[in-house]
Amino acid sequence: MGLNRRSFLKQTAAAISLPTIISSTALGTGAVAAPSERVNLGFIGVGRQGRNLLRGAAYIENAQIVAVSDCFASRRKNALETVKDIYTKEGRQADGGVKEYADFRELLTRKDIDGVVIATPDHWHVPLSIYAIEAGKDVYVEKPLGVSVNHAFKLRQRVQDKAAILQYGTQQRSDYYFRFACELVQNGYIGELQNIDVWCNNITGHKYTKILPPTQPVPADLDYDRWIGPAPMKPYSDARVSFKGATHIYDYSLGYIAGWGAHPLDIAQWGNNTDNTAPIHYEGTGTIPTGVLIDTVSSWDMHCTYANGVKLHFMDNTAAAPVVSRYYPEMRDHGTAFHGSEGWIIVRRGAIDFSNETLRRVKLKNDEIHLYKSTNHMGNFVDCIKSRKQPISTIEAALQSDLISHLSNAAVRLKRPIQWDPKTEKVVSDTEAINKVLNRTLRKPWTI
Repeated sequence: MGLNRRSFLKQTAAAISLPTIISSTALGTGAVAAPSERVNLGFIGVGRQGRNLLRGAAYIENAQIVAVSDCFASRRKNALETVKDIYTKEGRQADGGVKEYADFRELLTRKDIDGVVIATPDHWHVPLSIYAIEAGKDVYVEKPLGVSVNHAFKLRQRVQDKAAILQYGTQQRSDYYFRFACELVQNGYIGELQNIDVWCNNITGHKYTKILPPTQPVPADLDYDRWIGPAPMKPYSDARVSFKGATHIYDYSLGYIAGWGAHPLDIAQWGNNTDNTAPIHYEGTGTIPTGVLIDTVSSWDMHCTYANGVKLHFMDNTAAAPVVSRYYPEMRDHGTAFHGSEGWIIVRRGAIDFSNETLRRVKLKNDEIHLYKSTNHMGNFVDCIKSRKQPISTIEAALQSDLISHLSNAAVRLKRPIQWDPKTEKVVSDTEAINKVLNRTLRKPWTI
C-alpha cells in the first residue's frame, strides 16, 4: 500500500502509532477483551449524506460518536454541534467529548475508535476504507463503492485478510418492503424469475450539463488539496465541490449510473440471489456531456444478462418511463421490478406493489427462505462490530452490484457490448475497456 504505516506517522504530527490489528474494544474472542458497552465511532466526511448518517448514529444507544473529520472546517464544527445537541437532549455525554480532525489520519491513529463511517465524495471511498482497515478499524462506507474496479478488488482482499467488518451503505436492505419483495421472489411467489427492470434518476437538464464554471479562489474554509486527494488536481470552483459537481464529475464519480443506481441494483441482486456474481453481458446506449462541468453518463438504457439467464434492464428514469408504464402506470423516479412467469413485484422507497394483491398478505412459512433481517442499517453495523458477524450489506455484495454500474459505464463510453467473466473477474478479450475505463491512477501520496 502506497500510504503505509510509516507514511502515516511521518505525515501526521499528532500520530503516535497506527494499530495493525482490530482494536481490543471491538473483539470478543481469545485472550483479548470483550466488547465494551458502547462502540466508538469516527466519521470521515460529514457533508450532506455524512450529516444524515451522523444524526442516525447519535441515537444508537450502544454506539458513541467520538470523532469527526472533514475537509471543510465549517462542516466539522456543525457535526460537533449536532452530536453534542443530540447527546444533551438524550441525557448522554460523549466520553471525553467529540473531537474534530482536519486530517483523517489523526483520527485513524486513535486506538479507542472501533468503527469508521465514510461518507466522502466517491473517489475517496475505497482508499479511505483501506486506510481505516489497515489501522485496525471496521468500516461503514457509503455507496457507490468507488471509481475503479481493481481498487474494489483490493478492498475486498483487505477486508478478508484483516477479518474486518465492512457495511456497504445500501440502506434499502434494512427496510421491510425491500426484504419482503426479495423473499417473495426467491421463494417463487411470482414463478420463475425471468427479467428485472431497474431505474433511477438521471442528471439530464441540470445546469452543470450546460456550463463550465469559471475558476475561483479556494475558500479559507476548505483544504482543497485533501478534498481532491487521489484524483487529478484541477482548478477550484464552488460548483466542482458542490454535491452535484462531486457526484457527476468523472474524476470523482461515475455519476448517477452508480451513485443512484447502486440502490435499486443492489435490490435486483438480492432478489436474484446473485450477491456473489454479476451479469455477464452488457449492451446499450447512453449520453455523456462534453465541454461542460459534468462529464459522467447522464442518461442510459442498458440490457444485461446473468449467467442464470435472467435479463436485467437498467435505465435512467426517462428511458424507463415508456417501459415501466406498460405494466405500472404509477411509476416513480426509481424502483426495482421483478418479473416472473406468474406475475411481477415492484418495490421502491415507501411502497411495494404486485400484479396480484394477494401477495401482499403472504406470510412466509418456517421452511421457506428468510433473508437477513435488519431494521437499522447503522445499528446493524454497530452490532456486527461487537458480534463479529457479517453485516447485511457485505463487501462481496457491494463489489458485485457496483460492477454492474462500472461495466454499464464502460459499454456506454466504449460504444460496444462488454462481456464479463465472473470466474476470472475480467472483461473478456477487451484490454482497452480494462485499461481505459476500469482502472484509475491515484495521485500521490494517496496510493493503495
